[in-house]
Amino acid sequence: MMAGGLSPSKPATEEIQNMVDEVKPQYEEKSNEECEKFEAICFKSQMVAGVIYFVKVAIGNDQYVHLKIFKPLPQKNESMKLLDYQTGKTEEDELTYF
Repeated sequence: MMAGGLSPSKPATEEIQNMVDEVKPQYEEKSNEECEKFEAICFKSQMVAGVIYFVKVAIGNDQYVHLKIFKPLPQKNESMKLLDYQTGKTEEDELTYF
């Protein structure tokens, strides 16, 4: 993967779902919304000093959110951070940089 550019969209993996599960409490706190469903659908990534993941997440009732998650380099020994999110998304909305 080229540093700086966004990767093509890929189907979510177990690793991506685990990341989404880890930042779910951060999303619920920031959005003031509890989500019964929080299922990763697809993702794009961007190499920086770590990796930024843009993930489309189904939250139920045909509603989707896009999450921007930062995963630090392993040697940093830091946890993942929800940098930003977008609500009001649909299944057809493309993941883009935000």
